[in-house]
Amino acid sequence: MAALFLKRLTLQTVKSENSCVRCFGKHIVQKTAPAQSFPIASAPRLSFLIHAEAFSTVEDTQNEGKKKKKSQTAFGNIGRKISQRIVHLFDEKGNDMGNMHRADVIRLMDERDLRLVQRNASTEPAEYQLMTGMQILQERQRLREMKKASPKTGPTLTKELTFSSNIGQHDLDTKTKQIQQWIKKERQVRITIKKGKNVDVSENKMEEIFHQILQTMPGMATFLSRPQAVQGGKALMCVLRPLSKNEEKAYGETQKTQKRDTLNQDQGNDKESNVLHQ
Repeated sequence: MAALFLKRLTLQTVKSENSCVRCFGKHIVQKTAPAQSFPIASAPRLSFLIHAEAFSTVEDTQNEGKKKKKSQTAFGNIGRKISQRIVHLFDEKGNDMGNMHRADVIRLMDERDLRLVQRNASTEPAEYQLMTGMQILQERQRLREMKKASPKTGPTLTKELTFSSNIGQHDLDTKTKQIQQWIKKERQVRITIKKGKNVDVSENKMEEIFHQILQTMPGMATFLSRPQAVQGGKALMCVLRPLSKNEEKAYGETQKTQKRDTLNQDQGNDKESNVLHQ
């Protein structure tokens, strides 16, 4: 009897343990089932974000702006696309042809088989020049050499200076020294000379002041924009720029050649003088 009672007690204990295990397992499944649903629900949200990023136009707009800016600053033939009705034109030799209607400019291009480039868009009216294809290639090469020779990667800074045409010589010398300092620092200088009040000064007289300033800087500067009338003819304006390394080198060689020619001429004159004395 004792053995039979012990066997039944053992079987009852095993059944109770199995029932607890099943209940515990069911409880675990019920607790973990909702947690597994979160990744499934978040999948559409992730695909929506990726889809929105794929159609973003911010980067495309920035790239387009960079390409447009690069194309605007490139030097080259603009063809017949003249946005202004009246332009200030220079011929292929650099001669000033004055203000001209764009229709007449196009006619000259066809007659002479020339190209048209924009020299200065900041003036009123804008400056254009007729050029041959070879001149455009040479100018592009010169600009590339200037860019390589320049140690600075930032934009070229332009200084501005304005004074009256009846300026005194002492004040003019002071301003000329200031211009020289800017040129030495590789700055462009925009100079504007206004006609003095109650003073009748011709444009030729005002142009002489520009050339007088430029002559104080031989081998240092040249005209980026030659003197021209602005403000309805009440003033004249020009822009000076530093010479490039190649231009400085060419100027130095020219000076050496002139000195050598002068020395040879002086020696030749001395020989002729000796012959005459004999």
